Parts: sequence; C-alpha cells; structure tokens
Amino acid sequence: MEIQLWREILAPYQLAVDEMMVKFKHLQDEYRIAGTYCPINKVEGRVKRISSILEKLQKKNFTIEDVEEKIEDIAGIRIICQFVEDIDVVVNLIRKRKDMEVKTEKDYITNIKPSGYRSYHLIVLYSVETINGTKTLPVEIQVRTLAMDFWATIEHSLQYKYRYNMPDVIRERLNNAAKAVISLDNEMSSIRNEIMDVQNSYQLKSSIVGEILNTIQNLYKVANKREIIKIQDEFYNVYMQSDINALERFSKELDIIAEGYRAQAIQ
Repeated sequence: MEIQLWREILAPYQLAVDEMMVKFKHLQDEYRIAGTYCPINKVEGRVKRISSILEKLQKKNFTIEDVEEKIEDIAGIRIICQFVEDIDVVVNLIRKRKDMEVKTEKDYITNIKPSGYRSYHLIVLYSVETINGTKTLPVEIQVRTLAMDFWATIEHSLQYKYRYNMPDVIRERLNNAAKAVISLDNEMSSIRNEIMDVQNSYQLKSSIVGEILNTIQNLYKVANKREIIKIQDEFYNVYMQSDINALERFSKELDIIAEGYRAQAIQ
C-alpha cells in the first residue's frame, strides 16, 4: 500500500484521538473547577504506527485489506488513575457518554493475564467529521492505575526486545513485579480517603487563591493603588495562616469591595 493511502486511512483515527483527548481533559478541568477529586490523573493518546499495524496483521494472519475492518486498536486512548477504585468511576463515565458507544469491554484487572498484565479495556465507537462525511471508528480505551501503567510500559519494552521470546528468568521477575504492583495498589487504596482529603483541600485552596488574585487584578482598573496594596498585604497575611476558612472569608469580603467599585462605575 502506498504511503499516501496509509495517511488517508490513518488521518480520521488521529482526528478521533485528538478530539477524545480534548474531551477527557475537559472532564479533568470540570472536576478542578468544582473543587472535587478527579478520578482521571492523566490522559494519553496515540495512533498505531504503520510498522505496528503491519506486525499485527502478520501475527493475526490478516491482509492489508482487513486493516479497517479487523484492527480495532489503531486509535488508542490511555486514562491513568491514582487508585483502583477510580477505574470503575472512569469506566462508568465512559458508558454514560452520548458521544461514544461502548462496543466491547475486557476486564484484565479481575481477570489478570498470565503475564501479570492488568488494565481495563474498552472498544468504543466514535464518529468524526471528514471531507468525505461522517466516519465511525473503533477506538481502544485503556484505563489503569499509575502502578499498572509503569509495569505495562516495562513489560511492553521487554516483549519488543525479545520479540515475544522472553527468557524464563525475566518472565518470572516480571510476574513477581506484577504481584508487587497489586500490593502497592492495595496499600494505596487503604489510605485513599486520607490522600483524597489532602488533594481536595489543595484544589479548593488553589481555586480560592485564583479567584482572589483575579479580583485584585481587576481592582487595579478601578481602585486607588494605595488601597490595592493594602488589600494585597492583607491577602498575604491570610494566605500565610494556611487556613482555608480564613481564605474563604477574605474572598467573600473582597467580592463585596469589588461589587462596591462596580456599582460606583455604573453611576
């Protein structure tokens, strides 16, 4: 197949990945704006390289003409979570979306692969608009924890190095590492509430500080510079107390001051 034809085939898959990346990252932003814990830690995306597609065709005994019909992971999204419990939350978010339809699901967390691989896989159908009209494509979404992702990255590299003929001693050590990953995920789950409390508190503080700084910046347009400097000094004093309640009170008082200046400007 000519390179140009490969480009034409893969272009819609790249569009699907780009759009879905934006949408999942927007979900992260929504959680941050709401000041609540986000189950999505990181989002990655890729379109399979031509060499990898050819290798898979050969492995599955498919022809080049089978590419779009039988290869369902040309486009891939990987969602990384902090905790195992977050995976169910993310999977349910995907199931409920109207812009993608879940075709198949494979739970390699409950049903661990013999190699030790753990992840939750979904194939979703996603539609993109091209110059030739609407094209509905399969996209593979992998949902896993940070620890699972670290192990899978190493395992993939070793499989590539040994061309799927990994020495038994390396395979055994990988299996031992997989067991360690399970222990790590379980340990992190046991302190999940404490970690979430800290992260929620940090996100809330960051949101309040951002609003205060934005209000102070806007005051420069309408207020006396000396008064603004006084307000800034008060803010620094409150901030150094590391008291979220005090920050919230300051933010509300500052909003009242800003509203007063806005009312004066209208008059």
